[in-house]
Amino acid sequence: MIMAEPERYAFRTMRLATLEIDHLDRLGVLDGNDMLLPTAADGWPETMLALIDTGPEGWARLSASLPKLRQSAVRVPLAQAKLRAPIPRPRKNIMCLGLNYRDHAEESARAKGMDANTPEHPIVFTKNVTSVNDPHGIVPAQPGVTNELDWEVELGVIIGVAGRGIAREHALKSVFGYTVINDISARDLQFRHKQFFLGKSLDGSCPMGPVIVTRDEIPDPQNLVLRSRVNGEPKQDASTRDMIFDVATIVSTLSQGMRLEPGDIIATGTPAGVGFARTPPEFLKSGDTVECEIEGIGRLRNRVV
Repeated sequence: MIMAEPERYAFRTMRLATLEIDHLDRLGVLDGNDMLLPTAADGWPETMLALIDTGPEGWARLSASLPKLRQSAVRVPLAQAKLRAPIPRPRKNIMCLGLNYRDHAEESARAKGMDANTPEHPIVFTKNVTSVNDPHGIVPAQPGVTNELDWEVELGVIIGVAGRGIAREHALKSVFGYTVINDISARDLQFRHKQFFLGKSLDGSCPMGPVIVTRDEIPDPQNLVLRSRVNGEPKQDASTRDMIFDVATIVSTLSQGMRLEPGDIIATGTPAGVGFARTPPEFLKSGDTVECEIEGIGRLRNRVV
């Protein structure tokens, strides 16, 4: 059994983003209303994945250098920054949990005319890496492919320490940080093909960001409010404490027999309030704006075109 590396290094809170600068993706560190742009000269890696790869010792060293970085780094006003997904091109598909909130499992069963059953084990599927979209990116409406685009606000977990067979009590120590994900779903494709992959993997159907908040700022990921809105109208309003399988259980379960690696992304499921389960059903259409937010992390705002 391979365990995640135990906690040995402390690191201060960092709110990290990826910016597009001169057509290149660059690591940014949020500092008030500015983004700091560290460079190799500052002793920092220039991409998010490279930073995650430095491991706990590297995170501690880099966070300790923040006071110096504030004096030396180039600053970009946040209002002028072109934010990308924190990890614009993940190394692997995003791992996702289905029906991980009781109220969502119940509304889904009602919409299908079925009896509601709470899953006994996590339901896992993936989204293609090409589905990743920016926190303010355009979501393609995909006419001719789908007529049933739906929204799903979710807490995203970024793995920082590799491990296999991770015990639940140690699972959160393998987490690098947290972000916001909108698991946009093409329900007609999802239900037509039975397995979720096609309906979940349309290009641009995974807005993510706006930042990754390192795990020290969120000691309890089961105490976060998450909300979604469409054209300003509230759709979802819940807490991560309502998850059926909490973050520690999810990480531990996924690691049984399968190595989790730095930079892996997990979407932990959505609460009730999705479009297909409403009466009558509601779906995103061209011109709509969908917002997803989680307290302490930030907000996605994406327009469907």
